Amino acid sequence: MIETGSPPRDLWLEAGRRGLLGLAVPLVYGGSEAEDWRFSAVLMEELAAVSAAIPSFLSIHFDVVAPYLIELTTDEQRERWLPRFCTGDLVTAIAMTESSGGSDLARIRTSAVRDGTDWILNGSKTFITNGGSADLVVVAARTNRTSGSKGITLFGVEAGMPGFSRGRNLDKVGQREADTAEIFFDDVRVPELNVIGQVDRGFQHMMRMLPQERLGAAVTSLAHARPILDLTLAYAKERRAFGTPIGAMQYNKFQLAELATMLDVSQSFVDACIDVHCAGVLSPADAAKAKWWCADVQNRVIDRCVQLHGGYGYMNEYRVARAWTDARVSKIWAGSNEIMKEIIGRDLGL
Repeated sequence: MIETGSPPRDLWLEAGRRGLLGLAVPLVYGGSEAEDWRFSAVLMEELAAVSAAIPSFLSIHFDVVAPYLIELTTDEQRERWLPRFCTGDLVTAIAMTESSGGSDLARIRTSAVRDGTDWILNGSKTFITNGGSADLVVVAARTNRTSGSKGITLFGVEAGMPGFSRGRNLDKVGQREADTAEIFFDDVRVPELNVIGQVDRGFQHMMRMLPQERLGAAVTSLAHARPILDLTLAYAKERRAFGTPIGAMQYNKFQLAELATMLDVSQSFVDACIDVHCAGVLSPADAAKAKWWCADVQNRVIDRCVQLHGGYGYMNEYRVARAWTDARVSKIWAGSNEIMKEIIGRDLGL
């Protein structure tokens, strides 16, 4: 996957056969109808413990896009999309980010204009996970130029629609297994049947869904960092310098103690947020706290692990080096850490 920059379709089909893609989808559409979000959290933890890239492209499908297709769609749309969504025959993506602005979703420029019973979609999106291979993309587009954030609508754009094209597979620093691409819309005719949710209410729909996405990012950040710390602890016990294991040196011992504590304390907060989310009352501010803090902890832990490995930590053959490059994006995606702090500040009345 690293060489091709995209997971093979067989991987998606196997994930579907194992029941990993439809955890939250109702049984009637082929899903598991899991009791609550904890099932998704556990799956993301297990995937992230193997690689940061795998949960990034799989969870976009089963955890980020899924709520839009389950909660905002019509019966006809659910019947059309969800069974194939669960089997892996229909790979999905969500397209919010544009080259002119990332976290400022209220300033989306991609537009859709009514034409009879259809909509004509024009514009482009970038940094779209699964963008190069998705069969269905949930696209945010401006449908009312005078209403600001209240003038955005979500559309289901399907592969093969005339005017829908994909650009290059973006050359990323890390997570090279994941398919990340630019996508373009040139007079794409989208039928009214593919409007997702309410017209002009897309921004509100996205704001309601984003806390779960950000909590998922926090879960994967911690789950990705923990096995790297475990590897580093084992290395520190075996690697000797000046006649003693490097982990026995007081400075290194204190560093490792700090890293273990940071992960454990952070996990406690994330677990509390999961409980609150399952009760349906997770606030955007608490989701933002979890997202930025865990992304920061992930990067601090892995960076120190690289340092403790010395020159070996900079070699791609060592897992710690690959984890280092894979982790960096977590402080940017799902809303940058700076935007998370802005959300928290506003919640504090600032």
